[in-house]
Amino acid sequence: MGRTRDDRDVDRPHLEHFPAGFFDRADESDDAGFYAFDRFVTHIDDGAIAAVGELYDELGLDGDVLDLCSSWVSHFRRRPERLVITGMNAAELAANPMADEWFVQDLNVDPGLPCDDASFDAVTCCVSVDYLTRPLDVFAEVARVLRPCGWFVCTFSNRCFPTKAIRGWLATGDRGRMAIVQRYVELTDGFDEPVSQQRATHPTGDPLFAVMAQRLADVG
Repeated sequence: MGRTRDDRDVDRPHLEHFPAGFFDRADESDDAGFYAFDRFVTHIDDGAIAAVGELYDELGLDGDVLDLCSSWVSHFRRRPERLVITGMNAAELAANPMADEWFVQDLNVDPGLPCDDASFDAVTCCVSVDYLTRPLDVFAEVARVLRPCGWFVCTFSNRCFPTKAIRGWLATGDRGRMAIVQRYVELTDGFDEPVSQQRATHPTGDPLFAVMAQRLADVG
């Protein structure tokens, strides 16, 4: 039997576009508890980190940037003019040397960003899109805070915390995961056509994939 929408799902439009159980997780406990433990580690290897930085350079992400689901390190080669970061662990965010501002927010509970419309030149999300249970809500907020032609860049690998990743992510492979994120973009008003790429292909290292899209120039 398919999943039944109840009152809790009224504000979750993504449930209409994906199979029943797609956004369920093995561990549905409060994410705040899971991320309370400080993890001062990187979640991809040096080659994949370099690929993220190269992509950011390629796209010229050097103005006002918002880094979603961030941590103690953002993978920019050069510090943007202004970097605002948000994530789940205050100690990690406070330790990020590139961040000008930071705030703790669980996007699965409240995807509404406390940011003005059209206030960022770029928004990034590195190795965390697989944990979003309300991705269309989050992507709509990204579109809102981006300036015309601003880039939204999602990068990810094949590593994750499997108990916190959505089941739809775990049920497919690398190409399928790119298709998932691309579909999120396609279902969100305000973005141009998404571009999907594999950015790191070292045979013994972490792969790195990217799905990116620009905010439409006409935001009226």
